[in-house]
Amino acid sequence: MKYLIQISRIFVGVLFIISGFIKLNDPLGFSYKLQEYFGADVLNMEYLIPYALLISVFVVVFEVILGVFLLIGYKPKFTVYSLLAMIVFFTFLTFYSAYFDKVKDCGCFGDALKLTPWESFTKDVILLVLILILVYGLKHIKPIFSKLPTTVIALMSFILSLWFGYHVLMHLPSIDFRAYAIGKNIQEQRLIPEDAAKPILEYTWTFNVNGEEQEFVTNGSYPTVDGEYVGVETKTIDEGYIPPIQDFSIESDDEDLTNFFLEKEKLVIITMYNITTSEADGVSKLKDFSDEAIKKGYTVIGLTSSGNEAREKVTQDHRLNFDFYLCDEKVIKTMVRANPGVIILDKGTVLNKAHWNDFEDIEL
Repeated sequence: MKYLIQISRIFVGVLFIISGFIKLNDPLGFSYKLQEYFGADVLNMEYLIPYALLISVFVVVFEVILGVFLLIGYKPKFTVYSLLAMIVFFTFLTFYSAYFDKVKDCGCFGDALKLTPWESFTKDVILLVLILILVYGLKHIKPIFSKLPTTVIALMSFILSLWFGYHVLMHLPSIDFRAYAIGKNIQEQRLIPEDAAKPILEYTWTFNVNGEEQEFVTNGSYPTVDGEYVGVETKTIDEGYIPPIQDFSIESDDEDLTNFFLEKEKLVIITMYNITTSEADGVSKLKDFSDEAIKKGYTVIGLTSSGNEAREKVTQDHRLNFDFYLCDEKVIKTMVRANPGVIILDKGTVLNKAHWNDFEDIEL
């Protein structure tokens, strides 16, 4: 039993630290996932959406320090029961997502590792069993150091976690796991290889045969049935190959200019997923930064999901000398975790990206 407790202790502690750190590296991204959970079509808790970032930071910091506490044996009872409460909540969340097919990716490991809801639920059930073992064998969890070093390590883990979370929020994630990371080519990330796996769909056709509704399942072909067609439902068995970048676009009100701009050698994109909620201090820096870039031969454009009125207002208020184009809000949030932010491209390859706090440090 003692060996089983220690194995569970190490496995749970390490997994919570890894999972928590990956999300702590990108708390803004995790807050977007929480907003998805809080939405009307999932948990219907929209009143929590304004607090998503605060909840995100609290959850991921707590996740990391609980993992550390468990490994060093700090306050075992508090740690184990906190882990139990957290995993029960996560298990409910992943089951709800999987069963009702609400959220396609749980966000457990951020953008580093994509898990389907059922995979996430399975992972949480395994963790729940291991934590229940820890609850049963709580008396076997002892500190590995004396009281003072254990307390110091526990305190330092809390302080460092808070500092790291604040640092990435004020700049950008230290490790970029997304398809828009520096060095990646957007055009290549959008391509679907000719030999890529195709989606597999299952079609359930309903016909009225002699006054009785009957179902016929095919892989897409229309069934040969002597009856009256009622309806059809489709179910995805295998999604096939999904390119890392799917919805990226640069559009004016009249045309799609994506390929035109991705061929530019020196392109600066100012990202503002929502102009009305953008950081005022960051917007005030746009004029000087964009003027400097244009002076050095760059093509500068803005990318936003906001409407004409908001675009015209910010352009006039700050005397901006570049045009805004349209893109999906979720895509812009994925590109740069800042509002506003900047991403620099050379024929579609990401050369640099920055939070508005770091505009002055960008070398053009």
